[in-house]
Amino acid sequence: MSRAHMASRLEDRLNSSTSTLLERRHWSKRVFPYVGFGSVDPELEGRNPYVSAPRPKTQTWRASGQPSGRQRRIPEGGRAVVLGRVVMGKSGQPAVPAAHDDSLVRRGFRAFFSVPQTGEEVTVSLGAARAVGHTDRGGYFDIEVVGHGLRDGWHEATIECDGIVTHAAMQIISGEARFGIISDIDDTALITALPRPLIAAWNTFVVRETVRREVPGMAAFYRSMLSGHPGAPMFYLSTGAWNTQPVLTRFLRRSGFPRGTLLLTDWGPTETAWFRSGPEHKRRWLRRLASEFPDVRWLLVGDDGQHDPALYEKFALSYPEHVAGIAIRQLTPAQQLLSHGHPLQMDDVAGRVPGVPWLEGPNGFMLHERVSAVVDPGRGSVAAIAAPQARRVRGKVHA
Repeated sequence: MSRAHMASRLEDRLNSSTSTLLERRHWSKRVFPYVGFGSVDPELEGRNPYVSAPRPKTQTWRASGQPSGRQRRIPEGGRAVVLGRVVMGKSGQPAVPAAHDDSLVRRGFRAFFSVPQTGEEVTVSLGAARAVGHTDRGGYFDIEVVGHGLRDGWHEATIECDGIVTHAAMQIISGEARFGIISDIDDTALITALPRPLIAAWNTFVVRETVRREVPGMAAFYRSMLSGHPGAPMFYLSTGAWNTQPVLTRFLRRSGFPRGTLLLTDWGPTETAWFRSGPEHKRRWLRRLASEFPDVRWLLVGDDGQHDPALYEKFALSYPEHVAGIAIRQLTPAQQLLSHGHPLQMDDVAGRVPGVPWLEGPNGFMLHERVSAVVDPGRGSVAAIAAPQARRVRGKVHA
């Protein structure tokens, strides 16, 4: 096995020494639960538990060891994923969940100063199932629970770590679901100007969270699309750091966004590089969600300020049967210029995946108008449109 990257070794040493110092000052462990997700056992819903595994049509999305052929994709009793993190916390802090509205409203920079607890044993219970896992070098845990026996809907998982007990919300998704939304956050749901380093740093590290702004109409757009299919899954897939999860959760709730699972990434060096790959993080989760929910067709929502258009296009080319449509929020020419030096969108994409509509608009109101005209959330499919062969035009519908 190759030696870990120098940056990760330095980070591990710093976290270890800081943790020892804080323990001497009588700090204790704190568990931050994240919203998890899971599947229902098909047999509980009277369905055939054996289905065909999704087969990507390009090598770009093929993962090593990826299953193929007919098999029982969901274990008996159902499967779920419980997410969270264990860090050091100051003794005497109020026992209010970090994502709760009553939690302290702070400037964003404080969220990035935490001391993770590595290798901690974590026990999770959900329904009739119980599983044990350990935190990674960032203090995170991603524990699979098999055989929970729950029906679809919102449930709670119990998390135990070193005598600490907390609860995590879980969205258990029915096998009857045929439509869902996967949305980026930065500059798609929340105006952060992330591609612009100085403004992004100001928004993240200085501005108080209560002055953050929603992209106009996006929350209403999502609620409208999901209203036609109760129980449809909602995922917020972003390259943002898990450190910002409490802030983002409170923001999404205050702004009226649908409840869902946040899929963020660790902030800092990895064992192979100084920084994690944002596109690879999104590719991995898109591939995983396609495998976990083979019957769901996703509406993929992002913006054209980063790599979302190219990423979604490649995913749709590989898994066209898993994509109901692609909706891209357009940045203004001025925002594009500040983002990467020219007034055009950064990714050069063809935007013409057969059978997958590509829709663009500057805000949620325009995207709702265009998406609702071609995507039928009740069936998770493309509805009939007047000009299905229209070419890709900025701000227009094409399929």
